[in-house]
Amino acid sequence: MKIAVTGGSGFLGRHVVTALLQRGITPVVATRNPAALASLLPHASLVHLNLHSPPPDPFAALGHPDGLIHLAWDSLSNYHALSHLEVELPVHMRFLNSLVAAGLRTLAVTGTSLEYGTTSGLKSESMCADPSTAYAVAKDTLRRHLQLLQQTHPFQLTWHRLFYLYGPGQSPQSLLPQLLGAIASGATTFNMSGGEQIRDFHPVATAAGEIVSLALKQQPFGIVNGCSGKPISVRSFIERHLAENHLSIQLGLGHYPYPTYEPFAFWGDTSYLRHCLAS
Repeated sequence: MKIAVTGGSGFLGRHVVTALLQRGITPVVATRNPAALASLLPHASLVHLNLHSPPPDPFAALGHPDGLIHLAWDSLSNYHALSHLEVELPVHMRFLNSLVAAGLRTLAVTGTSLEYGTTSGLKSESMCADPSTAYAVAKDTLRRHLQLLQQTHPFQLTWHRLFYLYGPGQSPQSLLPQLLGAIASGATTFNMSGGEQIRDFHPVATAAGEIVSLALKQQPFGIVNGCSGKPISVRSFIERHLAENHLSIQLGLGHYPYPTYEPFAFWGDTSYLRHCLAS
């Protein structure tokens, strides 16, 4: 089975590539700079491909894969940037349209838990999306577009609505890397919000394994929550990490305001995820 991956050099992408290799599959990884990635992904098959200026036949350029795990997306440092709608969305629509029209049979795409909107509580796949940031609106629009595309082209779609991934390779601007950076620099205090907001933190290696497992089943799972299903406060999550790793630093609680673009408390329902993995 031939699987292609976009965004393979990213935080989640590197773990997805590893999960594929562990299953005996050498993925075809699309990248703008194969030479730069050769040492980072030494066992993958690297193909030069820029989504913003793709070749005339990207499906052929990827070697006519059976499935694509589509992780690529730019401008993730700013969820409110209109470039998500004005630049990224059209680029990804055109790229995926061309692959499906050329014969791609299985497509797995990563979305975001922010598609659920700003209401608090348990989030299940049956809930209506109500995105409020440019990034979430763009992702949800792409999902709806692909579902409409299925009416005219026979392909299997799985949409992974990811919650809060963490683990090796995470962005330095993310919560745990900032915490560890403060400790490494000798800081005595780690400034943060009040820490009482409830989140669903999911290990990135686990999420990658789930994405790969469902992609290899080649079934139309639709929307699937990529989460742990275990709500925990941000403060408790940090304190647990410090305790498990025998680290110590004073928490400067309340230094930053709570973010307004996400609910105060939300976590994912894993019932459907478990069903899909067991099918």
